[in-house]
Amino acid sequence: MKAVGLTRYLPIADPDSLQDVELPRPEPGERDLLVRVEAVSVNPVDTKVRAPKAQTEAQPKVLGYDAAGVVEAVGRGVTRFKPGDAVWYAGDITRPGSNAEYQLVDERIAGRKPASLDYAQAAAMPLTTLTAWELLFERIGLDPDGGDRGKSLLVVAGAGGVGSIALQLARRAGLVAIATASRAETADWCRRMGAAHVVDHREPLKPQLEALGFAEVDVAINLADTDRYWDALGELVAPQGHVGLIVEPKGALKIGDPYKAKCIGIHWEMMFARPRYRTADMAEQGRILDRAAALVDAGELVTTLTETLFPIDAANLRTAHAQLESGRTIGKVALSGWR
Repeated sequence: MKAVGLTRYLPIADPDSLQDVELPRPEPGERDLLVRVEAVSVNPVDTKVRAPKAQTEAQPKVLGYDAAGVVEAVGRGVTRFKPGDAVWYAGDITRPGSNAEYQLVDERIAGRKPASLDYAQAAAMPLTTLTAWELLFERIGLDPDGGDRGKSLLVVAGAGGVGSIALQLARRAGLVAIATASRAETADWCRRMGAAHVVDHREPLKPQLEALGFAEVDVAINLADTDRYWDALGELVAPQGHVGLIVEPKGALKIGDPYKAKCIGIHWEMMFARPRYRTADMAEQGRILDRAAALVDAGELVTTLTETLFPIDAANLRTAHAQLESGRTIGKVALSGWR
């Protein structure tokens, strides 16, 4: 089968950083779906795994942690899907990724693709949807159906992939979302996604929030630079509030005051945790994706796709990685189809 892989970890400008390869088609295990991949998207995790380091792979390593496709075959223990079903998923970082014509994924972490989306539109969403949903509603514990209506939520980096979904989920949950953005086009995007207000993350946040009438916020999620905003969020978040994080810090974080004094909850989200550690509630990811698909088909959640490249190959994946590493991507970039 066709695939895109790496054997050395190189800068994305190097044509050998990602290469077109031929690999054997895998065979499904007990709980596996063998999926014919129709579209994929690129996330920061792809660029981080691929980042230059002194390591080589004996066999091509296939990246890719978002996909939509069609079930080709199933393992003996599969009960949720059958061949011909259209699915979407983010996969498992410990297994070969989606940048291949066929991929194995455990049925418990896959969901039914929204019927109203094409494959590229669907592939843009699973990882970011799982991340935003788990962070807001499971780690922090907000109510997705309006039980926390009126609470304030600060979303640092609202125009990125996770931020774009978090803003939509926040709007649906009745939260008052304030997004950070630094350009007119990203600010407009955040408002389209559900932000009630937008502030500039290049400037101090506190005076901007105070000008909007927010002396403090109930919840803040930092989807960009954990170190940069750590002190500011400790000051901005209300006593007994919550801070959500997805980016590993570069250095040590001071988790004493004001975090301790205010009893601020600190919540980490890593959507690969459930499949990586085979947690007892691993199937919750499939349920979240099924619920998200229903919201999409009901018009309550929209795709965050902003660009589609054709076909899925090394050259286009290098382009997508470079765009993501530029830090100026709005929404998501997907790749669709094989040549």
